[in-house]
Amino acid sequence: MIWHLSASSTQTNFIHLNLNPLTMANVNQSGTAPKPNYGLSIAIIGVFFFVFGFVTWLNGILIPYLRIACQLNDFQSYLVAFAFYISYFVMAIPSSWVLAKTGFKNGMIAGLLVMAMGTLLFIPAAYTRAYPLFLLGLFVLGTGLAILQTASNPYVTILGPIDRAAQRISIMGICNKAAGFISPIILGAIVLKDSDGLVERLKTMSEVAKIQELDILALRVVVPYLVMTAILIGLAALVRFADLPEVDASEEDSSGHAIVQRNSVLAYPNLVLGVITLFLYVGVEVMAGDTIINYGKSLNIPFSEARFFTSCTLFAMIVGYVLGIICIPKYISQSKAMTYSAIVGIVLCIGITQLSGYNSVLCVALLGLANALMWPAIWPLAIDGLGKFTKIASSLLVMAIAGGAVFPLLYGILVPVLGSQQAYWIMLPCYAFILYYATIGHLKKSWRLKGR
Repeated sequence: MIWHLSASSTQTNFIHLNLNPLTMANVNQSGTAPKPNYGLSIAIIGVFFFVFGFVTWLNGILIPYLRIACQLNDFQSYLVAFAFYISYFVMAIPSSWVLAKTGFKNGMIAGLLVMAMGTLLFIPAAYTRAYPLFLLGLFVLGTGLAILQTASNPYVTILGPIDRAAQRISIMGICNKAAGFISPIILGAIVLKDSDGLVERLKTMSEVAKIQELDILALRVVVPYLVMTAILIGLAALVRFADLPEVDASEEDSSGHAIVQRNSVLAYPNLVLGVITLFLYVGVEVMAGDTIINYGKSLNIPFSEARFFTSCTLFAMIVGYVLGIICIPKYISQSKAMTYSAIVGIVLCIGITQLSGYNSVLCVALLGLANALMWPAIWPLAIDGLGKFTKIASSLLVMAIAGGAVFPLLYGILVPVLGSQQAYWIMLPCYAFILYYATIGHLKKSWRLKGR
């Protein structure tokens, strides 16, 4: 896919679509083409966001599951999140090259098939109970998702007015988080069934009996991941026959005037600071979803209850996305929404570390509400006015998803030192920087100091 987002001083956008010749022939008597209908394209992207969510938020279940099946400590178990999210950092720019060569549609097909390869790797990993093979499967899954994310996020952002971009991405977020709400419940019911009893039995088993029991446990993922493989291949086949427009490059704004471009993408402070903000935001979002089950277990809450905690976090995010659709931009701007979200995040972070028991866990779950509107707000603020640099900017923003690899791992390092509750203090400076970007950082258009 080759496209650019062009913006004038008034921040209006001019977007070209490569449409079917029959569509272009459908011109009214005044000689102008009818307004493009983006409904089908948005619906298809919505399906992809559902797939993103279903696969991504399985990590919250895989972390405690693989901790038992592969007998891991806290740090080792959070390598699940690291292997998955670090693929975004490694593969984001190569993904943009793939899309440049293949186009949007074929790139999406490639991404889905790469994801199918990742889910297939879970089968030999389960039969050998080899943790490195599980991690490789997660990395390959993330690679496929990097291709899809590199294409779909800016695609949704620019299909319409920039001031309503957060609203459109919020709709995609509902698709994503609805899948994220469902998937931990489904997989948790399969792989964490009777986990509390199993953990107790393992303490008294002989080494041989323990290995046999863990081998049986590892095989619980085989059927779910075979089903996911079939679904991903089926989606790739459907996309092959779908009618998706290609978004093309334009170096003019809606007035027909060429915009002024800078020499480097790093010359845009709103993008550079936006990449940092997205890195921190994804870090705290993934921490909220992927650590909550282990955190609940550390508070002596049984797995039979704790396995639903990730879904609670995702439900809170769905509520946040619905509020975003209703309120943005009619009642509040994208930047204001992020400001309020960051403040709520700071308050909840303090609540996690100061409250006890279920109240503390509730604060972790409610971080889903605080995090919901950040992704849809950061993207349009970060790529606003970048013109020909929008494509590489998209790749940089996708690379920032690696925050999800780093922060759960840092949390795992801090748990033995500070305890599972106080280790959540790592979130506070993250939300403070997000607050800075929402209020001041996104407005910075030059690295020069005022008066110079």
